[in-house]
Amino acid sequence: MSLNEIAMNIPMEYMSNVFGQFDKHLKKIERALNVTVVTRNDSVKILGRETDIKSACNVFEQLTKLAERGNEITEQNINYILELHQESKESAIVEIDQDIICHSINGKPIKPKTLGQKNYADEIRNKMIVFGIGPAGTGKTYLAMAMAITAFKNEEVSRIILTRPAIEAGEKLGFLPGDLQSKVDPYLRPLYDALYQIMGAESFQKNMEKGLIEVAPLAYMRGRTLDNAFIILDEAQNTTPAQMKMFLTRIGFGSKVVVTGDATQKDLAPGAASGLDVALKVLRKVDEIAVCRLTSADVVRHPLVQKIVKAYDDYENKLEAKQKKQEKKENGNQDFPRRRRERR
Repeated sequence: MSLNEIAMNIPMEYMSNVFGQFDKHLKKIERALNVTVVTRNDSVKILGRETDIKSACNVFEQLTKLAERGNEITEQNINYILELHQESKESAIVEIDQDIICHSINGKPIKPKTLGQKNYADEIRNKMIVFGIGPAGTGKTYLAMAMAITAFKNEEVSRIILTRPAIEAGEKLGFLPGDLQSKVDPYLRPLYDALYQIMGAESFQKNMEKGLIEVAPLAYMRGRTLDNAFIILDEAQNTTPAQMKMFLTRIGFGSKVVVTGDATQKDLAPGAASGLDVALKVLRKVDEIAVCRLTSADVVRHPLVQKIVKAYDDYENKLEAKQKKQEKKENGNQDFPRRRRERR
């Protein structure tokens, strides 16, 4: 089999970003696409089969465009663009990068990083109620927070309301000292963290004192009508069906709602039904409600988190298949005496 080669130019100022420290991005691309890359100044020579060379050229072009837009190329970027390449969608990475939701207090642009996240952001723009379902690290809460702050700054809503059920994550915390705010703050800390990063502590405190931003446990929502607000319910997998119904019926005119949750991380009592699971079944045919299901491919934390999520998914799928097989076997054994009697 003869090898082909092609030369392409990558500007010197972007080459170290695209190739990574000690060429770690370059080596990953070479292994994934079965090509060899030789660099000299800003000239890049790619050797391999014709189809592999074309793929590599396309990947390097997309990464260069990302670098030109001021992005720091990460391992997550490389993994995702190679995954998109398998679906012939690698050019989508630049389109995703162009969707800037807002900027953090440090001036860093906040934007979707995967197709799943881009679809999630688009649905929030277009629908009144959006369910964002997915594992840890997929940006469900952070992107929703960015969309809420953008809507608030653009005066599309007059206030932001953030809420979540106050349930311990698998351990009993016991009595917490202090006033009521001190008692509920530990449950709401992840929401505060995102607000501080996007708005800044000073702006957040000022708007909170004015009542324009409210962070409260879900129990505080009962009996209220929430007009002209951007409302985020976080950790919705820990709601009961009654709590979820109560929350969804609080929504007033001019409001937008995002409900986020991870169905695999419930902290409810064993056997208790999740309000998130029930709501997804009950509301699946309502047109004004969108359900965005993010997967391990949308994880944007450390690449190890993506591997952990996938490993747990595989384990739980095998466990579920094993349980179904066992149930089927037990049902078959129960039917066996009855079939014998019928033959007699």
